[in-house]
Amino acid sequence: MFKRKTYNAGIGYRLFKAYVGFLHNYLLYRHFHVVNPENVPKEGTPLLIVSNHQNCLNDPLGVVFSFKDRKPNFIARADVFLIHPLANKFLRYLGLLPAFRLSFEGRSMIKNNNQTFSAASKELLDGRTVMMFPEAGHQDKHWLGKFSLAYTKLVFQAAEEGNFEKEIFVLPSCNHYSKYDGFQTDFLIKFGTPVSAKPFYEMYKTQPRKASMELNTLVRKQIEELMLNIRDLDNYKAIDFIRNTTYGEKFAKENGYSSNHLPDRLLSDKLLCKLLENYNDQFIYDSAMKYKRLLMRFGLTDKHFDHQPKLFPVAIRTFIMLIFLPLWLISLIPNIFIYTFPKVITRKMTDKMFNSTMFFGTAVFITIPLLYGGLFLIISLIYNIFWALSYLIISPLLILFAWYYYQRLRYLYSDINFLILKRKAPFARLKLLHDKLYSRLNEIKNRHLHNQI
Repeated sequence: MFKRKTYNAGIGYRLFKAYVGFLHNYLLYRHFHVVNPENVPKEGTPLLIVSNHQNCLNDPLGVVFSFKDRKPNFIARADVFLIHPLANKFLRYLGLLPAFRLSFEGRSMIKNNNQTFSAASKELLDGRTVMMFPEAGHQDKHWLGKFSLAYTKLVFQAAEEGNFEKEIFVLPSCNHYSKYDGFQTDFLIKFGTPVSAKPFYEMYKTQPRKASMELNTLVRKQIEELMLNIRDLDNYKAIDFIRNTTYGEKFAKENGYSSNHLPDRLLSDKLLCKLLENYNDQFIYDSAMKYKRLLMRFGLTDKHFDHQPKLFPVAIRTFIMLIFLPLWLISLIPNIFIYTFPKVITRKMTDKMFNSTMFFGTAVFITIPLLYGGLFLIISLIYNIFWALSYLIISPLLILFAWYYYQRLRYLYSDINFLILKRKAPFARLKLLHDKLYSRLNEIKNRHLHNQI
């Protein structure tokens, strides 16, 4: 009797996903948002997800944890498959397929893409989900690079192999981060509206290039609308700095958005960055970069000008920090190694977009299993299994405490620095630069509002 094919993942994959998902959703990120999940076609629909690419392995992981049971397949850079045969098997088990690139793996390896595309086509025709990043590499900024048409080739190849009988959908998607690296940051996946490739089937039969380009135009346009796409790369650092200041927070609130809710902040930042790019005020860009350099030099943050710390509250916070210092020192065992070990590996890497992936990868596969597994064994031998299990249960809280205490320590140091510097001449110059920058930003905002009336 014919057994209907299931689209759910196996038990092994589910258990591994649950372990990694806990670390991803609750430890690596403070908030993980999935926006417009209702736009994802039901399981069993041939679906190719296409997204911008900004943060190495973290981007596809976000899509994985956007789904409860679905096991998407990813076409990823081939060099990670060549590290070791075990790595090759494990990555394929997770649903990754290698993409060989001319500029990296060489012309002789390009032919291997035929096997990858054949496997991906079969997945689509079987009603499964595949994901590709058409930029063919991750960007280091909030902007959208050039698209390769390899993903449209896959769509039409699968359609052709299925005699153009199955409707294949392309789902535009974007990822967005409050910060690219670090710990306890915010991350979102946002889905657009599915685009059916079926209306292009007839065109593809006679004009394949035109069909690919027209499909790509629809998909790329959606991704640009979903994401934060800062086109002015010459002034990118200044624009990115401004949107992350307290001015960016106030701008969000003035436009009806929550400054602390990443999906809202994305919409607000898109408006602010578009405003800055439209007016292209060089005084603002130059002032922002000078202001940023002085803040870093003095160890201050932009928030100090809106929420100036007072001596007595700072003294109280210092006292509280001293009380919890012993607990922090205890929480650093073994968490300090979880935080610092990836830095040993990434220190010599030129591509900083690997930092977050390396941090999370080493935590999942090396530091957390080995260090907490070792402590569990030691506590079991010295005391008993009950105390060992109790330690494992509270260990996530210790990880979070260790990190947040360290962050509060940094804020405290910065506030003390402010109290020391606020009566000195360099601080007065910094305050004047802050006021001039914010004044000019308000000028272009008011001019924009006046032009809209």
